[in-house]
Amino acid sequence: MDAAACDLQLDVNGQETFFIHEKIISSYCGRIRRLFGKSKGATTNLKVIFHDFPGGPESFELVSRFCYNNGRIDINPYTAPRLFCAAHYLEMNETITGSHNLLEQSEKSLEEIKFWSWPELLSALRSCQHLVPISSSSGILQKCLDSLVGRLVFTSETSPSCPSSSSPESSVLRLSTDSKSTESLKSGFLRSTWWFEDLVTVLTPNLVKLLVKSMVLHKFDLGVTSRFLFYYQKSRFIVVNFDEKREITETVIDSLSLLDQRSVPCKSLFGILRVSLNLNVKKICKNSLEHMIGSQLDQATLDNLLVPPPHGSNHLYDVKLVLQFVKHFLAGKGGREVPTSQMKKVARLIDSYIAEVAPDPRLKASRFLALVTALPESARDLYDEIYHAIDIFLRVHTGLSDGEKTSICESINYDKLSTETCNHLTQNDKFPSRFATTALKAQQRKLENLFRDMDLKRRLVAPGREAVETEPKDGKSEQVVLYAEQVVHQVDIVHENEKMRAHLEGMQWRVVELEKVCRKMQTQMSKLLKSKVSTQTTSKSLPRLCS
Repeated sequence: MDAAACDLQLDVNGQETFFIHEKIISSYCGRIRRLFGKSKGATTNLKVIFHDFPGGPESFELVSRFCYNNGRIDINPYTAPRLFCAAHYLEMNETITGSHNLLEQSEKSLEEIKFWSWPELLSALRSCQHLVPISSSSGILQKCLDSLVGRLVFTSETSPSCPSSSSPESSVLRLSTDSKSTESLKSGFLRSTWWFEDLVTVLTPNLVKLLVKSMVLHKFDLGVTSRFLFYYQKSRFIVVNFDEKREITETVIDSLSLLDQRSVPCKSLFGILRVSLNLNVKKICKNSLEHMIGSQLDQATLDNLLVPPPHGSNHLYDVKLVLQFVKHFLAGKGGREVPTSQMKKVARLIDSYIAEVAPDPRLKASRFLALVTALPESARDLYDEIYHAIDIFLRVHTGLSDGEKTSICESINYDKLSTETCNHLTQNDKFPSRFATTALKAQQRKLENLFRDMDLKRRLVAPGREAVETEPKDGKSEQVVLYAEQVVHQVDIVHENEKMRAHLEGMQWRVVELEKVCRKMQTQMSKLLKSKVSTQTTSKSLPRLCS
């Protein structure tokens, strides 16, 4: 084209300048026609600058070919998105010559998107990423995504065999002919993941979340979707810089939050958590990830929870993060009560974690106490592991105030300590003496409850009942004697304080008395049993009367 004969300079996004005939371009482009329609005087040396032309110089070159070829151009899946967005931007919906306008022609081409091959869809999607925001506002981007996801849904339902490299016309559902995809299938990759590598090379982070939204809308397999997101993150990390890694990680976290969390592996979430800690992701993304992990904390392991602390902290592990997990676990059921099995599983996990962090000399008492009390008492059947963790914490943190010691010791439910642990506690000089008494009283209550149960059974013995129902089961009488002996032993070794000793001796006397009552009850029940058996034997020996 002779630049001297052209009367219009058109600067496209500061990347390239085109010299064109204003009359020719205006006959097809409404936007340019309006720019010069009201101008008066000389029309030479005109210049137009576009700062946001969709697709840049490459797209405008296609438009100029259309204009200089009397409104004719070959539109195919590779050029349709560019021509459509450019026509939309330049208002090429009506012409002076009366020939078909570019917007109408490109729209007709896009209506055939359902017949495009897989590589053609990928090419169109790649083009759309350079046409934002026009591609999004005009709907072309969403059309490409919906068509692509629809193809994936169909192929996952029909389980197609390995894709062939036939022509576009031979099959609407032809899969990628890329050698990498074919080789991945041949090497044993699951059919459901054949498209992973194709989309990793095409999609920018901006499109990933839109793709996931479309997948959710089309009810695509969410388990496969979550696997793709983790695959995308790992694959793209190989060739990108620090800032791009952060953007990809934030995109993956945002996309995962759109899925049903039952489809997202807990182990993979911890993997991306460790990555995000080094990338300083946005706080909203960090909170979202904590919520996702917390909602399925019962699937985590102790190794998962041993997350290093933030940079600059001198703690061994990030205890604050684990407290957030517990908070989200308790609140993550949508207001519904957490199932008992899950609650107890998390309690065992947290108890193990508390034992792991207790030796940290830099762990504050307030944070340690927050860990111990993070779960309700009903979550634990036994407090032995909590006691031993507190014992370690008190031995390591020798500078605690009396108030801190008291608060920590009060967090134990002494009614849920085993006898062996109570024995250990009564000899533990790290625990204030009053808590040894609390433990003994708890054991005494257990003993009294056993006697109460046996006394209730004795009262239920009556003529006509099977005596065997009232007989103590599982050796409870022996249990009572054992408890009594243990309590007496505890009394002998506990405090030297005279007032306390007098109180404990009183407890010992009550145990001895209870033991006497127990033995008396055993004798009475034995007699009742013999009497009942004798009565039954006598009645069976009597002759039956004739009717």
